[in-house]
Amino acid sequence: MTSLRLCRVIVAFSPGWALAGPIDVSKLIDLTYAFDEQTIYWPTAQPFHFEHEHWGVTSAGYWYAAGRFQASEHGGTHLDSPIHFGAGRAATDQIPLSRLVRPVVVVDISAACARNADYRLTASDLRSWEKQHGPIREGIIVLVRTGWGRFWPNKKRYLGSDKAGDTAHLHFPGIARDAAELLAARKVSGVGIDTASIDYGPSKDFTTHQVLNGAGIYGLENVANLEKLPVTGANLIALPMKITGGSGGPVRIIALLP
Repeated sequence: MTSLRLCRVIVAFSPGWALAGPIDVSKLIDLTYAFDEQTIYWPTAQPFHFEHEHWGVTSAGYWYAAGRFQASEHGGTHLDSPIHFGAGRAATDQIPLSRLVRPVVVVDISAACARNADYRLTASDLRSWEKQHGPIREGIIVLVRTGWGRFWPNKKRYLGSDKAGDTAHLHFPGIARDAAELLAARKVSGVGIDTASIDYGPSKDFTTHQVLNGAGIYGLENVANLEKLPVTGANLIALPMKITGGSGGPVRIIALLP
């Protein structure tokens, strides 16, 4: 009887195992900047710091490497959890995995941004995109391509100022309030951009953060390599460091092409 039951278990699970196969690595795109001394952080934030605790051969004769790092939550390729600008909304560790692994679309406004460093994605831009590519569906992730990734890691070009603490002279593209409101109405899971903030550089009230985070929508900032993604058809995996109660944190973002 025991043998028979074992055979039944094997038969029941074998089809599932057979479906698993190798991942086509040629379809994986890394959308994450490495964290190092060049990583761009908000001018008032603590930059990334890494040091060796031990790096070499021990007295016992074997190799051992271990280091430590320090950094603010919001710098480099990172996630803004809804609690960042949304009181009572989800912290980083509370965002369901189902919202971090989703289909993704790319809205390209790089031509407009090339003419105006302070350009903001508008609701009109989004509606024009929908006329061409179809409606922005509930639950997807929307990435905005401004073309600003070409300036990374030059702080002066990327932020508009390379002076520590200077938030008065920032210039880079972002997302306008009316576009944020439309995306919130579409009930997307997340909104990302290839600049330092979903709000444009000169913003003082961060209304886009307020609208999106207030609606429970997380942000992805300093997203790399958006020019490698198709407009539609890809899936995104955006897994942040799971900081309990965090307002954000470093995130490894991977796209899987169709």
